[in-house]
Amino acid sequence: MQRLKHGLLQAAGWLFYLSLLMGLAAALPTSIFDSQSKNFIFLIGAVGIWRYSMGITHFVRGMIFLYIVYPHLRRKVRKLGSAADPSHVFLMVTSFRIDALTTAQVYSSVIREAIECGLPTTVVCSLVEMSDELLVKSMWAKANPPDRVKLDFVRIPGTGKRDGLAYGFRAISRHMPDDRAVVAVIDGDTVLNEGVVAKTVPWFQLFDNVGGLTTNEFCEVRGGYIMSEWHKLRFAQRHINMCSMALSKRVLTMTGRMSVFRAKVVTDPEFIADVESDSLNHWRLGTFRFLTGDDKSSWFS
Repeated sequence: MQRLKHGLLQAAGWLFYLSLLMGLAAALPTSIFDSQSKNFIFLIGAVGIWRYSMGITHFVRGMIFLYIVYPHLRRKVRKLGSAADPSHVFLMVTSFRIDALTTAQVYSSVIREAIECGLPTTVVCSLVEMSDELLVKSMWAKANPPDRVKLDFVRIPGTGKRDGLAYGFRAISRHMPDDRAVVAVIDGDTVLNEGVVAKTVPWFQLFDNVGGLTTNEFCEVRGGYIMSEWHKLRFAQRHINMCSMALSKRVLTMTGRMSVFRAKVVTDPEFIADVESDSLNHWRLGTFRFLTGDDKSSWFS
């Protein structure tokens, strides 16, 4: 009943928005929509004003969050001290057919963070191939972590990232984490910066209603200069937009590269089902099961 009500409210909102646009279009002279008319330039100008005003708005909001709001909140988190520490940290990594060099860099950073964060930590490896498992075991033995740091392997059939996440979440649920435990979901191509775990996990004690948070990303492009610069620009724009939306305390997606959730969220059966088997029902073509986009499904959950 609640979903039906939500759907009807959304439909009503879209109908109102479309009606407003159609009414505005009907009120304009027809020459505005004629490409041969000199008035056509006003239509292009209106689209340009809307486009760039949105960009300017996001930039201003992003700077406000990045340089005013976030530093203020960070000081509040630091004042909490050890009282903000979670009871347990789970670092879950999903890997499938990623080159050995990248895999080694990723797990080296994950194991390092598990050791240096100073908290009870379990590294959950959601793997397909035995070669990856042997590589991780070798690195684990070399790092020789303390007893508070554990290693847990989850073998998956290689049917997609969504299945890998679902298997990993169920493995974490078997540990029966309490309400103060947190889970970091990390992609198999993501190298963690030093101290990122210690910086992210205390936020859940500052905000009781936060179910998850996402992180900033930097890209390392092994290619030409143009492609490298394009990716850097794309990630910078993403960061500004994320900061803008964070000013409203809600982002549009929980990035798959590294996001942190409360353990009670990712161990919820409904959340796992949403991530594992999200789909789109089309009136004519039937049901489409999503193979990617798990970061969007988790947001809707």
